[in-house]
Amino acid sequence: MIDKKIIKAYALKNAIEHSGKAVAGSVISGLFNHGLTKDKIKDIMPSVNEVLKEINSFSIEEQKVLYENVENLIGHRQERGDELPELEGAEKGVVMRFSPSPSGPMHLGHILTGMLSSLYVKKYGGKFYLQIEDTNPENIYTPAYKMLKQDADWIFGNVSEVIIQSDRMKIYYKYIEKLLDIDAVYICTCESEKFKELIDNKKACPCRILSKRENLERWKKMLNKKGYREGEVVVRFKSDLNNPNPAFRDFPLARINLSKHPRQGKKYRVWPLMNLCVAVDDIELKKTHIIRGKEHRDNAERQKMIYKALGLENKYPKTYFLGRYNFTDLAISDSKTRKAIEEGKFTGWDDIRLPFVLPLRKRGYQKQAFEKIAVERGLSEVDKVISKKDFFEVLDKYNREILRDKCRKANFEKMKEEKTNIMILMPDGKFIYGKSDIKPKKEEIVYFYKFGYAKFNGYAYSGKSKEKTKKFIFWFCHE
Repeated sequence: MIDKKIIKAYALKNAIEHSGKAVAGSVISGLFNHGLTKDKIKDIMPSVNEVLKEINSFSIEEQKVLYENVENLIGHRQERGDELPELEGAEKGVVMRFSPSPSGPMHLGHILTGMLSSLYVKKYGGKFYLQIEDTNPENIYTPAYKMLKQDADWIFGNVSEVIIQSDRMKIYYKYIEKLLDIDAVYICTCESEKFKELIDNKKACPCRILSKRENLERWKKMLNKKGYREGEVVVRFKSDLNNPNPAFRDFPLARINLSKHPRQGKKYRVWPLMNLCVAVDDIELKKTHIIRGKEHRDNAERQKMIYKALGLENKYPKTYFLGRYNFTDLAISDSKTRKAIEEGKFTGWDDIRLPFVLPLRKRGYQKQAFEKIAVERGLSEVDKVISKKDFFEVLDKYNREILRDKCRKANFEKMKEEKTNIMILMPDGKFIYGKSDIKPKKEEIVYFYKFGYAKFNGYAYSGKSKEKTKKFIFWFCHE
């Protein structure tokens, strides 16, 4: 069991960094450095909540005094203020990317992953690419192409160019042929189970020793509509069979997929896989620095192998990895949300109950608030376990700081629906009715005294014919 003094130390540290209020998620993240595992979070939460209740009852001055006595128990992060940690070799500018798949619009997880790359391009100058990874025809939501660009233009504001991978198929084919020419890949027709058995035992499959001519003939047969069928053949990268990690041994780069592509139709039958596309795009677009989730660490190693095979090892981008935000009670999924919308559980992608860019924007959240969260987190590889409530408390704090001096303020008298002129739609989908003398402007964010911030989104009418009264509809942002 973790010593309660360590819990107090992290709670005090977090409270001092956030105007005297510590949150459970930040404390839990710190405790991972002291042996806490995910399966033990429930066991330790009663102690954490008990400590938080105590620490948050003190003034910030008292918290600072108490922290001096326990500061030595935990690692102390250097204060960054509003500054990002420097990137190595970025003095002459950077070329970076953010690479979502078009399975839906941009959600909170995308913001938290992509924001740092956007900020570094703003800091150093250079190019920031939005790369839409759509070479898996079966996992594409066609409206997402447009939605992702619109979301990125708002939340990042500095996208240099949108790259759509399915539009670059000839480039990927060219690289496969280049890799075939230097004997860095081969065309494998082995059954998957047999191949796995061989590779697990560090043995080469029979296809690995094919001549260049035989591989080229197989490649042409892959491209031919009368050639191989789906599932019969794979383009594999020749890697070290003695690599201790079986996942790195002769991994696949392309396969046949006969599904109709929403953008390309039936134009292509051989589809490159992610590691080939990403490596080629990074080479062709001359990426200098990459920030990606640490779950892609193995993919980064595979892509580095491709660089090396092409003689470009010294051109491989400086790569940094981010820990995940693990929300304890907030589901973030394009595919599940799309299904819920189709079932009528949500009104659409802009439903204010959803953690997506569009509803967050419409509710009045400012992109600078997300920037502050990204800067505060920095280039940390530590996973952060946090509840929806705790995360939005931090986001709301930053948003208040941004809105405080730019919002009109107005009185708000809460009452029943009759004889009211204000309707505020809450995050649970229910309306709160009230009265105010304000006449809002389009998309204006207003601070209602004793209620909170809300964004004006349009009009509604009640009553009949000439007796109709106009009501102002707001979407609640936060207190």
